[in-house]
Amino acid sequence: MSQILTLVADRTATTLDAATIGRVREAVEGGVPDILSPGEAADIPCAAPPDQAAVRASLVAQAIDAIAAPADRRRKKLLLADMDSTIVTGETLDELAIFAGVGAEVAAITRLSMNGEIDFAEALRRRVAMLKGLDLGALERTWRGVRLSPGARELVATMRAHGAFTALVSGGFTFFTARVAAQAGFDAHRANDLIDDGHALTGALREPILDRDAKLAALRAFAAERGLALADTLAVGDGANDLAMLRAAGTGVAYHAKPVVAAEARARVDHGGLRALLFIQGYRANEIVGDG
Repeated sequence: MSQILTLVADRTATTLDAATIGRVREAVEGGVPDILSPGEAADIPCAAPPDQAAVRASLVAQAIDAIAAPADRRRKKLLLADMDSTIVTGETLDELAIFAGVGAEVAAITRLSMNGEIDFAEALRRRVAMLKGLDLGALERTWRGVRLSPGARELVATMRAHGAFTALVSGGFTFFTARVAAQAGFDAHRANDLIDDGHALTGALREPILDRDAKLAALRAFAAERGLALADTLAVGDGANDLAMLRAAGTGVAYHAKPVVAAEARARVDHGGLRALLFIQGYRANEIVGDG
């Protein structure tokens, strides 16, 4: 069987039962299912890429993700992850802007940027300019509200335990990526630098801007440094500035993504948490570091 269809249930909403697995298997004419996590995840081997319309119909609108991928080289040796709305639940720039009294205006630009309706670098400069004069204490106050997405620590810890290199690459700011990388356990992080005068933000960034091209360049550079083919890489993100790296990675996953990204991504996680990225690679529940 050349393909694997992985089913992953959102454990907070539903259970992956035998009947559901059976319906999907029949719809794709798949082989004997392999249970990765009882009630949560299963692999169905397929002779060819499965018909996604048939898969969706057999799932009858349940909160279950179905991701198809080649059966070979499943376990990746490099993880490159976006931060905002991916590894963490919110958008740190939008939350920082609330303290500057421009939350609604900044959030509106963020939505346009993440949907690919305006240039990312231009949008970032516009939003940061609106933060001019904001005291540096707002950064700490914003950080106190940042939360990791479900499964973030498990994803990073499990891949590292199996020899993978993990990097957080964000169009956000190093103030946050340094802290998120430490909290989630990443090996490295890259992001943009806010400029301040020692007391407040100046409304400017250090150039060049880390944008979609820089994310793609980071994927290639991290892989090349470790002698890895792009086929051995996994990338995950949610916004238009993530599309280039998602397309280039061996497995590129759109995570609870904006419509333009979800429409183009080869793999999507719309329901569950980041544990799904481990199941896509064939990890079993008893191999997940920090499971439980």
